[in-house]
Amino acid sequence: MPTLQLQVNGELRQLSPAPANLAAVIEQLGHHPRLVVVEFNGLILTPDRWDSQTVRDGDTLEIVTIVGGGS
Repeated sequence: MPTLQLQVNGELRQLSPAPANLAAVIEQLGHHPRLVVVEFNGLILTPDRWDSQTVRDGDTLEIVTIVGGGS
């Protein structure tokens, strides 16, 4: 089964089976697409681009979770 090795928030992660695109990576990592901002290889990508963005070994992701709150 093919695997994919990525740097995610500073940690080396290996995903198996290898996801085909960024949307599948986000899902496989367990993130809700509406609650994260994703930087892909230094560029912030909006969710409408995740399906068409291919991922390869060595790509770098920074995933920031949006947290609501208030006082």
